[in-house]
Amino acid sequence: MNYTLNNIPEREQKPRERGFTMAMDKGLSVREVEDFLEVAGDYVDIVKLGWGTSFVTPNLDRKLEVYKSAGIPVYFGGTLFEAFVARNQFEDYRRILDKYGMGFAEVSDGSLEMPHDEKLQYIQTLAEQVTVLSEVGSKDAEKIIPPYKWIQLMQTELDAGAWKVIGEAREGGNVGLFRSTGEVRSGLVEEILTKIPFEKILWEAPQKAQQVWFIKLLGANVNLGNIAPSEVIPLETIRLGLRGDTFHHFLNQNDVALKG
Repeated sequence: MNYTLNNIPEREQKPRERGFTMAMDKGLSVREVEDFLEVAGDYVDIVKLGWGTSFVTPNLDRKLEVYKSAGIPVYFGGTLFEAFVARNQFEDYRRILDKYGMGFAEVSDGSLEMPHDEKLQYIQTLAEQVTVLSEVGSKDAEKIIPPYKWIQLMQTELDAGAWKVIGEAREGGNVGLFRSTGEVRSGLVEEILTKIPFEKILWEAPQKAQQVWFIKLLGANVNLGNIAPSEVIPLETIRLGLRGDTFHHFLNQNDVALKG
């Protein structure tokens, strides 16, 4: 921080289990990654190379090396995992993880119809090789999963070896956890939180209003993902009550604490 302000929400320090910011790289150049990390590297915990972009991104090795040098873990988007599985190339996918030195992998079934027992087996297998994030929820806006099912899926995937579970929203924030308008399915989220520890969930929340909603509900140290590189610094200010959206929320909390 560049100067001192009193009564700023306390942030977990990296490496952290809570307060995660996952940024989505949708095809940044090596130079763009360098510029991004120069400004926002301190506030990024992990980077996802969105869906199958790594397949067509030039200079992939060089880009991964920039992230690695900055101490930022990277993983391939879950859609790439599904693309390999759909082509019966799961073992090839595992070799790709090794080839690029990936320490993390995402297991998802948002685009591919997959029996859940099969998905759990993929999680178990990959968990022996890397740290697994598993994504719950469909990319199909017409497919509504009831809250009890979200809870069941998340818990069994954690039990299978997932480090964290990701609440699906896509890069636009208009499916899964959210209505087509981007509005949070608040009842769904609150019911999930009755059973699944909040630090075990990474909520995809690419839109500012969604980020504000989760921060007001769960505090500065909620795990948020699918954040555009240009929005990482703005998100950190929302976490700290330094943007109008949460300015009074955190001041009011501090007023109560001081009076108490």
